[in-house]
Amino acid sequence: MALTNLLFFSLACIGLFISSFWLLKSLRVITKFLKLSEFITGFVLLGIGTSLPELFVGITSAIKKTPAISLGNIIGANILDLTLVIGIPILVSRGLKSGHKQITRDSYLMVLMTTLPLILMIIGKEISRIDGIILIVAFSLYIFKLYKQQKEFKKKVKSVLNRKEVALNFIIFFISLLILFKSSDFAIQYAKLLAVDFLLPPIIIGIFLLSFGTTLPELITGTRAALSKDKDLTIGNIIGTVVTNSTLILGIVALIHPIQAHALYFYSSSIFMITFAFLFATFISSGKELDWKEGTTLILMYILFLFVELNLESFNLVLSP
Repeated sequence: MALTNLLFFSLACIGLFISSFWLLKSLRVITKFLKLSEFITGFVLLGIGTSLPELFVGITSAIKKTPAISLGNIIGANILDLTLVIGIPILVSRGLKSGHKQITRDSYLMVLMTTLPLILMIIGKEISRIDGIILIVAFSLYIFKLYKQQKEFKKKVKSVLNRKEVALNFIIFFISLLILFKSSDFAIQYAKLLAVDFLLPPIIIGIFLLSFGTTLPELITGTRAALSKDKDLTIGNIIGTVVTNSTLILGIVALIHPIQAHALYFYSSSIFMITFAFLFATFISSGKELDWKEGTTLILMYILFLFVELNLESFNLVLSP
């Protein structure tokens, strides 16, 4: 039975990936049509666009009264974004650099945004509906700040598109959204069953299984952008996705259903997430090109995270008096 549930869960994740892929492909055309700057495109549209799987998974898990799955998915997705999803494009493109001082400031604000859910959980022992409002307000303020700084990014996404092509991509976008919603429903349904089958807290299923299905779009988008030398787009995508996940997505989930989770796994994985966010921001602020050393370091950090989290219960037993 467990293998059957794992198979259907995998199929649902494939559905998430395929629908997200086409959604992002259509979004890329739409953003070119709007002629926004590369960084704004990366944050507002691609950052939010690549977070749509997390959003749909989050809404579905909250409706089904298992928001801990969404919490785990968001933490796991952020950790993947800050390690593998940026590390692999760095290695593939043989280096990545963005020396814009505003991106450096935004990367440190990203660290602050990833810390906010942890603070709220420590204060109230859960992420409540009020906390959800706080997170959404934080996201809104950040978007407003980004809108005001748009003038600093002169480079526009260049393209010549006709109305027929733009209309077609709007249709593809909405069809992809529908498929994404249904795939999210199946993913949560079988994630709950897997948690029961393997006697695991729901947050673990989100961190280690569901997050891979929802972050593949970011990996593809980031790698393609890096290979095409769209450096601002690559980094803007990572910052935008992490901020959106940590504030807007978690805020919406908490508004639907307050979030509680296994304390040990939540606090340990949150500390890893914040640490990786700070490490990423430090790399960006150096002003130097991110080469194979930084890329390899980020990938190795994810391997370390896997090792620690998968052995966390054993460590806890050893450390307990």
